[in-house]
Amino acid sequence: MSAPVETRWGRLANFWSDFRQNPVAVAALIIIVSVVLMAIFAPLVAPQDPYNQVTLDLFDARLPPGETGSGGYVHWLGTDAAGRDLFSAILYGLRTSLIIGMMAGTFALVLGATVGLIAAYYGGRIEALIMRVIDLQLSLPAILLALVLVALLGQGLPQLVAALVAAQYAYFARTTHGAASAERRKDYIEAALSTPLPARQVLFRHLLPNALPPLIVVATVQVANSIALEATLSFLGLGLPLTQPSLGSLISNGFQFLLSGRYWISIYPGIALMLTVVAINLVGDQVRHVLNPRRSR
Repeated sequence: MSAPVETRWGRLANFWSDFRQNPVAVAALIIIVSVVLMAIFAPLVAPQDPYNQVTLDLFDARLPPGETGSGGYVHWLGTDAAGRDLFSAILYGLRTSLIIGMMAGTFALVLGATVGLIAAYYGGRIEALIMRVIDLQLSLPAILLALVLVALLGQGLPQLVAALVAAQYAYFARTTHGAASAERRKDYIEAALSTPLPARQVLFRHLLPNALPPLIVVATVQVANSIALEATLSFLGLGLPLTQPSLGSLISNGFQFLLSGRYWISIYPGIALMLTVVAINLVGDQVRHVLNPRRSR
């Protein structure tokens, strides 16, 4: 049992050695880890629970950055129209956005990988039918599909995650199908099929592990896309209800004050969203570079 463990740790060490060659990607990874930790420990880090009505004071509404409010502490990023400390609101909004992004990305990965594996394994008419449906969905913008589905399903965390999964699983299905189709023609798959192994075992023990590297790359990008899509829907008023804040709703709440000199209400949540999405994409680009089998060593 020690040899596989040593091999696994050796692969991780090689991956990290290649990954850290890009200092920008390392900096982006540090940003992601910091954002995740701050979102997880938001109740401990944030000076205020921004969605506890008891702690809010309307006299603190729209305070500029650096002002001291009635609570006795400095609002480093200012406050919004409801008197909420913007730094605290951003931390809680990050938590919601990251949860939605991870949930949507994970469910879309599972669904898309399963669909892509089935198409590659069975081939023939089943493959043609599944991939035509996938191609049709990929021809439509993800934001358009998400808008339609959210309008049909209504507001709420489960409905929003379901809409994002339905709008994005096709990317995973297309990637899995391409990688699994190449593996399907190899000798070890033919050898596995010549034995009385169930289809489930061939799919998930032989095809899927060899299709994982491109899926990992797509997963990192789609998590960032899920966060951006959720922010767009919340900005348009079709995302989460007011009791479940996210970065998109914070940007939307401050948009009306953007030209009145109270820029911080919308700008700072927008910066937090931009940093998170860009950092995830930078890490995803480096992961793709490291896992690219054609790159020169």
